[in-house]
Amino acid sequence: MIDLEIPIGKRTLKYRLFEMLPAFLSYGALILFVFLSLVNPTFASFYLLFIISTMLVKAVGIAFRTIQGRNRLESAQKVDWNGRLADLESPQESYEIMRNSRSKMFDISTHIENLHQIATSIEKYPKPSQIYNAVIVATYNESYEILAPTIHSVLKGSYDNKKIILTLAYEAKGGESTRENAIRLQQEFKDSFFAFNIVEHPEGLPDEVVGKGPNITYAGHYLKKWLDDAGIEYKNVIVTTLDADNRPYSSYFDYVTYEYIVHEDRKQLSYQPACLFFNNIWDAPAPMRVIATGNSFWNIISSMRPHTLRNFASHSQPMDALVEMNFWSTRSIVEDGHQYWRSYFYFNGDYTVLPIYVPIYQDAVLSDTFPKTLKAQFLQLRRWAYGASDVPYVAVRIFSKQRNVPLIAGIARLLRLLDGHVTLACVSILVAIGGWVPLFINSQAERSVAAHQLPDMVSTIQQIALIGLFITIFLTFKMLPPRPERYKRTRTFWMLAQWVLMPFTAILYSSMAALDSQGRLFLGRYLEVFDVTDKATYESVAHVKRRTKKHLLKHKS
Repeated sequence: MIDLEIPIGKRTLKYRLFEMLPAFLSYGALILFVFLSLVNPTFASFYLLFIISTMLVKAVGIAFRTIQGRNRLESAQKVDWNGRLADLESPQESYEIMRNSRSKMFDISTHIENLHQIATSIEKYPKPSQIYNAVIVATYNESYEILAPTIHSVLKGSYDNKKIILTLAYEAKGGESTRENAIRLQQEFKDSFFAFNIVEHPEGLPDEVVGKGPNITYAGHYLKKWLDDAGIEYKNVIVTTLDADNRPYSSYFDYVTYEYIVHEDRKQLSYQPACLFFNNIWDAPAPMRVIATGNSFWNIISSMRPHTLRNFASHSQPMDALVEMNFWSTRSIVEDGHQYWRSYFYFNGDYTVLPIYVPIYQDAVLSDTFPKTLKAQFLQLRRWAYGASDVPYVAVRIFSKQRNVPLIAGIARLLRLLDGHVTLACVSILVAIGGWVPLFINSQAERSVAAHQLPDMVSTIQQIALIGLFITIFLTFKMLPPRPERYKRTRTFWMLAQWVLMPFTAILYSSMAALDSQGRLFLGRYLEVFDVTDKATYESVAHVKRRTKKHLLKHKS
């Protein structure tokens, strides 16, 4: 079996050099601009304009993909995926009925083609009635109030609940309250699904970071044994991992099952929904709302670019593939994105992430107090940005005599991976303040026409780029959940005014989190603990505020 693991302890020189590469490029891009501003302001101006112009071209594509992706989501949510699954049960009969359909429903022509293909090669395709969906819900110390709605959302979906095997994977280090919550939930929902298992992940197992990957991998091994005992074949099981606060769209499991059945290469596919951070968007503070909305739309945009789509947060993958790969990495705190690369190399480059155009709703960052929320948001983004740790993992396998993937395709993926992390780290800073740097740090810059006009040129480009922001704001208000009754209409105004914070959140959070993660890799100070994002509710935050107010009044008296 191919070695899929991240090295433990001392890395080889080759691995270390590639670990240092993202920081070298990101910090280097910023340092180079400052150096050019000191030495030759004209060169610095052209350097900055090249970067900003490149980003403007990307912004045009992003604006188009945003509209296209939102429309796709809207169309896919209207489809009766459960009905399409029923069509697959008797494909020949369904094809005869539908072959002349003139419906304009989402992908109806593709559905008819799928029916015809399955009817002519029926032995290659499983029936929907043979398929089970195994759902692993990972939790550390989240409360019952967070976990119960997640399980309810699975239960209330249109998929047959007696075909769902639910596993609640909880951490032993979460303590007695976590264990009690798991038992309570099992007792409450044990008759609602085909099975409801609870699995406690022990502390201190060898070769494990402290994170989600080891937890769900431990649960995966439990599930493997459970399926063996139940006599269910791995190839008939699709595994979906959910965080404690995830709410799958009602037709998600129908949709995933449909796509699993209609593709012959199903083992080499994983299925990625659009993760939208809208669950508590009305309750989160303004900076967190901006970040959550931006990340949500980036996930929508990514779904429209399948060649660049990667596993993120909640996703689904066949059980037989997971068993062969030994499930997820237990050595990475970014097991979701890393799973793409594990799968890519395991299947010798023949692996694809298939977009699922319905959402899984997640929480925006919200903790009990505003300062704790600000800190929790940074830690979450730093963890995501630590995906830069995949650069050496990918590079050493591509530039190797034992390479098992196509060289050109592998290099293209590596370059996209690098570009994404370097762009995240430095471009926001350059775009926001770069136009004034030459004039500020070099008194000779006034003599350079290019440097003197740079702030105006940058400002003009920024104004053009605002078109994309306006599109995002417009679509945000169309996709937001209804405003809770506890908020007045003025809350809607603040949901609009919040966007003035975008430059600050882009620099203080996204860029700084990326620079922090890449700097740690450069220095060999690895992140080996998964910083669990606080998951508070409106009620818990209100309780803390009341308690704090009472304490202050008592102290004053």
